[in-house]
Formats: sequence, C-alpha cells, structure tokens
Amino acid sequence: MPAVGGFDMGTGKAYPGNLTLYVTVTCVVAATGGLIFGYDIGISGGVTSMGPFLKKFFPSVYEKEALDKSTNQYCKFDSETLTLFTSSLYLAALAASLVASKVTRKFGRKLSMLVGGVLFCAGAIINGFAKAVWMLILGRILLGFGIGFANQSVPLYLSEMAPYKYRGALNIGFQLSITIGILVANILNYFFAKIKGGWGWRLSLGGAVVPALIITVGSLVLPDTPNSMIERGQHDEAKTKLIRIRGVDDVEEEFNDLVAASEASKLVEHPWRNLMQRKHRPHLTMAILIPFFQQLTGINVINFYAPVLFKTIGFHDDASLMSAVITGGVLVVATFVSIYGVDKWGRRFLFLEGGAQMIICQIIVATCIGVKFGVDGEPGNLPKWYAAVVVLFICIYVAGFAWSWGPLGWLVPSEIFPLEIRSAAQSVNVSVNMFFTFLIAQVFLNMLCHMKFGLFLFFAFFVFVMSIFVYFFLPETKGIPIEEMSEIWKRHWFWSRYVGADSYNNSLEMAKENHPVKNV
Repeated sequence: MPAVGGFDMGTGKAYPGNLTLYVTVTCVVAATGGLIFGYDIGISGGVTSMGPFLKKFFPSVYEKEALDKSTNQYCKFDSETLTLFTSSLYLAALAASLVASKVTRKFGRKLSMLVGGVLFCAGAIINGFAKAVWMLILGRILLGFGIGFANQSVPLYLSEMAPYKYRGALNIGFQLSITIGILVANILNYFFAKIKGGWGWRLSLGGAVVPALIITVGSLVLPDTPNSMIERGQHDEAKTKLIRIRGVDDVEEEFNDLVAASEASKLVEHPWRNLMQRKHRPHLTMAILIPFFQQLTGINVINFYAPVLFKTIGFHDDASLMSAVITGGVLVVATFVSIYGVDKWGRRFLFLEGGAQMIICQIIVATCIGVKFGVDGEPGNLPKWYAAVVVLFICIYVAGFAWSWGPLGWLVPSEIFPLEIRSAAQSVNVSVNMFFTFLIAQVFLNMLCHMKFGLFLFFAFFVFVMSIFVYFFLPETKGIPIEEMSEIWKRHWFWSRYVGADSYNNSLEMAKENHPVKNV
C-alpha cells in the first residue's frame, strides 16, 4: 500500500496495441472540440476591452473607463452587466452538460459533439449580428449549450479511443485545442480592434463560426468508440473497430473486458443514484474537487480578462491586447510539455510541480502590483520594465498551469470513471467546472475592485490547498488501462476503505456469468 497519494502503477494487465495513424488522426480531429471553448474564453476578454463594443452595449462602463481618468484602477471595469455577458455562457453550459449525459450514453459520443457544434455555430451568428444586449446574452446562452455538449463528450471520446499507454498525451489534445483557440482569439482581437469604424468586435464574435464548423464536420466523419458501440449492443462492429484502432488482431482480452464492463453498467438502472454509492466515493470526490480546484487556480482571471487586467496594470489598448497574445502563446507552447511528459513523468508530478510554480508566481505578482498600486489603485507613472516584470511572472504562472491543472483537470476525471457511471460522472465534472467558471467570471471584477492585489494571494492559497489534496488523495493513473482503473482505489491508503477489494470484481464477474462474451 502506498504511503500517500499512490505510486503503485501496475494492475497486472497490459493490452496489446500500437499508436496507429488511424487513431492519432481520429483523436486530433476529436480534440478540435476544444477550439470552441478556447476561442470563446479568449474572445470574451478582448471584446470587452474594445471601446466601440463597450460604447454600444455597456455605455456606463465605457464612460467610466474612457472619460474618467481618475477612477481607481482596480475598479474601472466593475460592472455586473458586463460580467453577465461573459459568464451567462457558463450557466447554459452547466445545464446542457446534464442533458448531454443522457445523449452521450444513449446515442454515443459523436452525436453530442455534433449537437455541440451546431448550437455553438448558431450562437456565434447571433452574436456577430447583435444589435442589443439581449441578443448578446441569447447568443452566449447558445454558445454555452454548445460548450456543455462538447466538453461532456470530447474528453470521454479521447480517453476511450486512445491506447492506455498513450492516453494522457492524446487526451491532452483537447486542452491543446483550448489553448490554440485562446491564442487565435487573442491574435484576432489584436487586429480586429484596429479596424476603422469600430465594427471589428463583430468579426471577433462572429468568427466563432469557424471552430464550430470544424467540430461539426469532424463529428460527422469520426468513428464511434468501441466502448460506446458495445454500450449500444453493436458487439461485432465494436470488435472490428477495436482491431483497427489498436493495429493488432489480438484484442480478445481488452474486448472481453469492455463487454463485461458494459454488461455490468447495464445492471445499473440509475447511474446518477449509483454515483452516490459508497464504492464510488473517490470518483464523485474527484469529479467535484478537480474542476473546483481547476477554476480556483485563477487561470480564468487571466484568460477572460487578460486585456482588461493588463490595462489595469498600466498598459494601453494595443499593448494590453498584445500582452494577452503573449500569454496565449505561452499556454500553447507549455501544453506541449504536458503532452510530452504526462505518460513519461506521470500526472502527480505535473500537478505538484505546476502547483508550486503557480504559487510562487502569484505571490510575486501580488507583491509587484501591491507595491506600485497600493490600496488606492493609483500607480502614477508605471515604468515599462516594471510592467514587463509583471507580465513575465504571469507568463511563468500560465506555463505552470498549462502543463498541470489545465490539461490534467480534464484528463484525470475522464479516465478514472467506470463505464457504469462514466457519462453521469463526466456530467458532474463538467457541471462543477462550468458553475465555478461562471462564478469566477461573474465576481472577478468585483473581487478585483475590493480585494485589489490581494486577489492573487487568494488564488495562491487555493493552489496550495489543492496541491496538498493531490499529494495525499490522488493516486497515479499513468499507464493503467481505463477499464482496470478500479485497482488504484483498492490499493490507496485512504480510498481503499470505501472501495472494497471485491466491489468491482463482483459486478464484472456477474456480468460475465449472466452475459457470456461471444467470440466474433
């Protein structure tokens, strides 16, 4: 039994299989589902810093920001209506993820991706042509529905398609797409803001149609996962598909285990109720705490409001948008570190190293802003080198997030759930993520106004707490087949008291006895 978080790697199973070109291309296409989420995160902050957009839809904020130069820097953008524009999407995503659970389970992961792409496309069109605030909010709600479906299905799809030895790297393709979406949005904001006539914001918002079409078309050409096909009774097709994606003929053991897991899941009539059972206590805990902690790293403060934040610390319009482009680039580059290291160094190492890096940077940024801005928010003449130091440490912080809590916040929950509760548990994961994304987006500007530079210390405290949680309670999942994941809980110093040695084996054996697997 491991002493703390769990270093016992083996489960006794090693399914044969290769990283085939077919599965690689399939996972790359599926991962583009993250583009819609990332593009929206990036575009929101840039648009809300554009004068013409504020003047048209949020004139009170525009006047406060543009005309009253004496306003406290911490409170310049404090507007409940403005934050509602950004955060309304995430309540819609929360609601959609609950519905998406049933769609994903009954009709497969592909259909959820398709629905997500179509809804996001509709929201982008409405936002691009918006004439009033209600059109903006309606568009945001449709975008939210799209993100709820995509975020429910894409991580599950990637975890089920990937060979277990490469599951981490392929699943992180989703987070890589999110970061690429953020970077592209920041670059577009930078150039669209320069368009004469002040209508560049329409291109920024309407441009979301492009990533929506990518995932919509992609979902039409993607194959379904063997897990999903077995879940819907298509055993022959599932075995043929498994042979193709693994690149070997010897898939009998993995196929039998997938069928047994599926039959066990069918014995569960109410997956939501089953999720509350004692044996699923660790899964439910991770489904709630990992997305909760991911949002309390403070990363969305940077992603949503980077241009606004950089304006607040003394950058001008173009410079603030360019700084957001720089942090977006750091996100993309640093995500490749995670892709390289997640199946080599393990999930726990990246979580803990990234956490330490973020804590140090947040303390330094808080100190820098506190020394220069004080509590009254009046920086006086802000030297360029001083602002550059702040951006540098924000970038180091962003890098720490991009190879730890960013990708692993989606990877780990998607790989630890047994099939019988997988869709329901992933819905909990997405719902919690969206709720706290909404909460942070809605209250951040108000928190900045009242907590000032202490806001960064607030998030640093939570990063410390979550690092302690990972060290003691999250076992290592590197190199473990997805249907064998129950073993890590049985061997964990704490979770073994909830997950009995026979709790999963009994259900699987019952499934095999009641529904013997046919050789196809």
